[in-house]
Amino acid sequence: MSRVAVTYRVRSAPADVSAVAQAIAFEQSVELPPSAVHDPEIAAHIAGRVAGWRRRDDHHFDVDIELAVATMGGDVAQTVNMLFGNSSLQDHVELVDVRFPHECLTMLPGPRYGLSGLRTLLGAPDRPLTCAALKPQGLPVERLAALCETLARAGIDVIKDDHGLADQAYSPFADRVRACLRAIDRARAGSAHRAVYAPSIVGSPRRAAAQIRLAQEAGAQALLLAPSLLGLPAFAELVREDIKVPVIAHPSFGGATRIAHPLLIGTLYRALGADAVIFPHASGRFAPPPSACRELAERARAPLGSLAPALPVPAGGLQLDTLDDVIAFYGHDVMLLVGGSLLSDPKRVGERAAQFAAAARASAPTAQGASA
Repeated sequence: MSRVAVTYRVRSAPADVSAVAQAIAFEQSVELPPSAVHDPEIAAHIAGRVAGWRRRDDHHFDVDIELAVATMGGDVAQTVNMLFGNSSLQDHVELVDVRFPHECLTMLPGPRYGLSGLRTLLGAPDRPLTCAALKPQGLPVERLAALCETLARAGIDVIKDDHGLADQAYSPFADRVRACLRAIDRARAGSAHRAVYAPSIVGSPRRAAAQIRLAQEAGAQALLLAPSLLGLPAFAELVREDIKVPVIAHPSFGGATRIAHPLLIGTLYRALGADAVIFPHASGRFAPPPSACRELAERARAPLGSLAPALPVPAGGLQLDTLDDVIAFYGHDVMLLVGGSLLSDPKRVGERAAQFAAAARASAPTAQGASA
């Protein structure tokens, strides 16, 4: 019987790690202690198995557990339940890795466009892509639309709503989407640049589906969703059933569970349908370890069955004067998200956005080769 290989990072005394591993294996499968599993078929084919463990330091170990695919029932919610349901309630356990067999991957939506599809949509075959956010929330629709047009005229590839924009009275969703799409059209007139506006979708599944329908009918060419806010199963279903355009996944609420970000954002968001995944970069205001940032980006782009690679989108305080370092760190298959650095001087937003766009274009391999 096929199994999913799962790794948990546990806090344990060395003498207890074997018992801790066995407890997780049975908690995440049959929810009984081994002494209470009397059916030999269940013990052999349904109960979790401990495959081994590795010491990280005096108090932490990586524990490998094998869980039966049959327990997951071909359902996203049940899969998450089996991976980290009850064990998420135990503060000494963190979920850090999952290796899905082929039959699990085929049930997941995966990116519809992925890295190469986004490059085609934006007409940028080899350079780093650029992204900027409409903020701060509190601005009325007309000012957000004016900012959207300024950023598009400056050459930014993707202009997304700040994830805090929803359907507030000062910026109603429908009015904002239509106004920003008109701004994109005005900026595009007479220009070869293909800027894309991505409105933020947030709310209950039914409300999110209605927003998706309105945005796509209005002509939106991309959407921003926060999988952890919406719920991973709801996100996957919206991607599969309702969304026809590229999806940019925002990490909001992603830190509310003890799931390592390279796995949650780099692997699971992608497997559930994100074409691009936003995450905090090491030099920004969230300051995760550089190794975690690199691993997350690599997971987003690495082979994963037949699923297309997703585009990593480092964010969270990127500065214009350090973009070369960020590109060198991630490579050219990346979309750089710059927000506050562009908006710090309201009189120079267009100028600074144009510098940002020019820096990304100048870093393309073809541009570097031409200037060498």
